[in-house]
Amino acid sequence: MRRLLPYIRPYRRTVVLGIVLGLLAHAAALAEPLAAREVIQSLEDDGRSSLRPVLLLSGLVVISGLLAGVQLWMLDRVAERIALGARLKLTSRMLRMRVSELDQRPLGDLLSRVTSDTTLLRGAATTGIVESFNGTIALIGAIVLMGILDVPLLLVTIVVLGIVTVGVAVVLPRIYRAMERAQAAVGNLGSALERAMGAIRTVKASGAEERELEMVKASATEAYDEGVEVARYNALLGVSSSFAVQLTFLAVLGVGGARVASGALDVATLIAFLLYLFFLIGPITALTMGASQLQAGLAAVSRIDEIDELDIEQDAPTARTPIAVTPPCERVPTVAFDRVSFAYRPDQPVLHEVSFSVPPTSQTAIVGPSGAGKTTLFALLERFYDPCGGTIELCGTPMADIPRAVSRARIGYVEQEAPVLAGTLRENLLYAATDASDEALAAVIEEAQLGEMLSSMPEGLETETGDRGRTLSGGERQRIAIARALLRRPDLLLLDEATAQLDAANERALRETIARAARHCAVLVIAHRLSTVAAAHQIVVLDRGRVRAIGSHAELIEGDELYRELAATQLIATG
Repeated sequence: MRRLLPYIRPYRRTVVLGIVLGLLAHAAALAEPLAAREVIQSLEDDGRSSLRPVLLLSGLVVISGLLAGVQLWMLDRVAERIALGARLKLTSRMLRMRVSELDQRPLGDLLSRVTSDTTLLRGAATTGIVESFNGTIALIGAIVLMGILDVPLLLVTIVVLGIVTVGVAVVLPRIYRAMERAQAAVGNLGSALERAMGAIRTVKASGAEERELEMVKASATEAYDEGVEVARYNALLGVSSSFAVQLTFLAVLGVGGARVASGALDVATLIAFLLYLFFLIGPITALTMGASQLQAGLAAVSRIDEIDELDIEQDAPTARTPIAVTPPCERVPTVAFDRVSFAYRPDQPVLHEVSFSVPPTSQTAIVGPSGAGKTTLFALLERFYDPCGGTIELCGTPMADIPRAVSRARIGYVEQEAPVLAGTLRENLLYAATDASDEALAAVIEEAQLGEMLSSMPEGLETETGDRGRTLSGGERQRIAIARALLRRPDLLLLDEATAQLDAANERALRETIARAARHCAVLVIAHRLSTVAAAHQIVVLDRGRVRAIGSHAELIEGDELYRELAATQLIATG
């Protein structure tokens, strides 16, 4: 219960009011059997009017129903607010999680915690708690009134209900464990589906639909099996509560009938007692279902709380974080690596004491065999990961001393895949610089050679890109990503194989764009095309995580064997 309180605390007054309304509704319902006894007794007494007790009974029924309806509406509204708060909190947390944490977890499982787990929390944090509390109070009240009516019949009731209660107490912990497994299985299903749909073109092109379907089917079957187990326990609870009332009714009817026959009990009191037995169906059902909801909610909270234990970027920007605007560095290197080492895992080092610098308003190319650590350098510059050793300076300041919001605002980054988000072309271009003027946008469109592409679009800048930009070609996505980065007017522009999906004409235009960008910022490019590399002011050759050589194209052709091999094979072959 303590784990649920943080989610309930902001709405505690409404929840308390819901509890009060529920108690009043139960109080009215508890008075109904007594009013019914008065009606029966008035009918047995010829000289007594039954109008008043009938009106009293009718009023209690109406009041009980109205109070229950208002309580249900209030609790459902609060439940939706709790789910909304939990979903926003989870989403905010996930967006600020370290990339190292995100890389280790299936996306589908994370998404299931925002959707299905918060739905279970929704029921547990309101209805589960309130129904359990009110059901307990109503059960106690009914037992007290039943004791006032007839103690022997109450003892019969307690004995029968007590036996069933022991069985319910044994089942509840199993519901918690079953729900935890069921939610994990739903997360696995989401991961399997996201895996297939996220690469649907590759799946179809490889004829792998059936294989992917089998994987999804296995996850869906696991979720089904766990869900059936939960349903089995819930059915057991429901049957137990119904069976308890029915069995108690038969026992009370037999003992009560014998007491009426002996004259120890009048018929009106027996009927009132039996009405209380039927009244118990509500509290007992509320208790069992409320307990089931609580177990399901606690299992969901356990999965939700796991996200809170994951590392986040403490200095990641928020809506209230001001982005510092600083002048570009002029007299010191834009970027300087000083004996930087890094490993994704302790036993697998990727970079070994890498040292080099990138002068301002220049173009530096990074080349090397696959797996040399080129993209890892960019990940360190974007602060997706932190170095294991050494320092990285941005304009003379250690990046560790610069808030991520500030350092990322000064860096334009074009990823190898050049992702485009669902939305319009305008929204994508303005994504990293939402306050850019129309003039700046027009200048970048011209700089990135996007004019011809936009003129062919049916709605120009307002054209929808589709999910992940799938309506665009690879080259179009790449040019949009480059324009998006340039619009930010960064101090440092990172291009991860930006020419990989461009034809010769577009590549030549991009080289011109890079040359113009290098007049006002430093450009650091990973490239496999000789034409792009040869145009750089300096080239850094990486080999197995170490800087092998630094120099111009001519110098490296003359003095480095690996670079000559790359220039003769990979660079030329892809150029």
